[in-house]
Amino acid sequence: MDDDREALLARYRELVLHELPRRGRDEGWAVSVDHCVGRVVLDNALEGPWREVLPPGRGPAYARLPPPALTRAVALAEQMEAEGADLVAELDARSLAWRGKAPKRPPAAPGA
Repeated sequence: MDDDREALLARYRELVLHELPRRGRDEGWAVSVDHCVGRVVLDNALEGPWREVLPPGRGPAYARLPPPALTRAVALAEQMEAEGADLVAELDARSLAWRGKAPKRPPAAPGA
């Protein structure tokens, strides 16, 4: 595996498995569990449910991404890190819509 791909995979893992779920928990994002963050990133990077787009195979889905999709996934995760809750909620709603599921309700405002 070339160094660029390995660096992208390492960055993806850091963001999706650690950083974004931590921020999600700390800041009350729409998703805060690593596999849900991964769903949002992969679905949006692939523009559809990742299980329907990626060919079946062994190992984690992110490791099977073709190079352009891996680059998009990392860029999207970095954008989620930079922009936070509003972007995450938008991308989660899009992912759920592709899967035929209703978007999540926003949390009630304090005191409401």
